[in-house]
Amino acid sequence: MPLLYFVSPDGETRSVEAEPGLSVMEAARRAGIAWIVAECGGACSCATCHVRVDADWMDRVGAPGAGEQDMLDFAENVGDTSRLSCQIVVTDALDGLVLHCPS
Repeated sequence: MPLLYFVSPDGETRSVEAEPGLSVMEAARRAGIAWIVAECGGACSCATCHVRVDADWMDRVGAPGAGEQDMLDFAENVGDTSRLSCQIVVTDALDGLVLHCPS
């Protein structure tokens, strides 16, 4: 299973084994990652699962779609690599993905 790395706002890193086909948000919630709130449960109707994808991974993860970008407009600390973790599907190609959880 792919291994994902979540970096907290304080710099703590937690690794999570993620089942392919799940969203990054689902994998984080199953592993108890508290920095991913996910109030809407993955419906892309809030921005509480906002993460910043490590720049080295953006080519593999890709840019947000139009609806996702609209939701990111409501998030704080948005940057060039911001994504909603509910919109990133785990694949074997994402093994080692690093995600920064903004404060």
